Amino acid sequence: MGRAEQAAWYSYKDYLSWPEGERMELIRGVPHAMSPAPRREHQRLVAEITRQVANALRGAPCEVYPAPFDVKLTADQDDERPTVVQPDLSIVCDPGKLTEQGMTGPPDLVIEIVSPESGFHDRSRKFNLYQSAGVREYWIVDPDERVVEVYRLEGSESYRRIGAFGGTDTVTTGISDVIVVDLAELFPADRRA
Repeated sequence: MGRAEQAAWYSYKDYLSWPEGERMELIRGVPHAMSPAPRREHQRLVAEITRQVANALRGAPCEVYPAPFDVKLTADQDDERPTVVQPDLSIVCDPGKLTEQGMTGPPDLVIEIVSPESGFHDRSRKFNLYQSAGVREYWIVDPDERVVEVYRLEGSESYRRIGAFGGTDTVTTGISDVIVVDLAELFPADRRA
């Protein structure tokens, strides 16, 4: 029986001991198998967003990290039921959160590119995880609809939907006004998912 099918809870130490080739996330101590290698369009979008954000952040205190990059959402390393996820993109403005394995604590901005296989997971389970962990901003990129949905934390309580952007829109984050993503470059008119 695969690790994702077992009924046991696992620690962060267990997670770190798993073979490197296993694509797993640990949500409240329960392992979840990640999708196999993403579609080519997914990877193109990750690369394009990374390029735009990294260029915008030159000289700024924030950094962008594409997956695989472990994000342990809770600060307690010995947590009995830890949550370790691998967002498609994590933008981190506090270098004190960075570790050799990735980071501990919530990123400032998480970007997930949804697919038919991951849509429910990204829009429901991860949405709630990121919101409760205090991720300040969450973007959901939908390659099929060619839109970016933007959510920002209201106070420390819940996400507020800022909007769904597409076409020739640009999207600016609430965490740094230097981060601007040009959707005309992300979703060129001559390219369909």
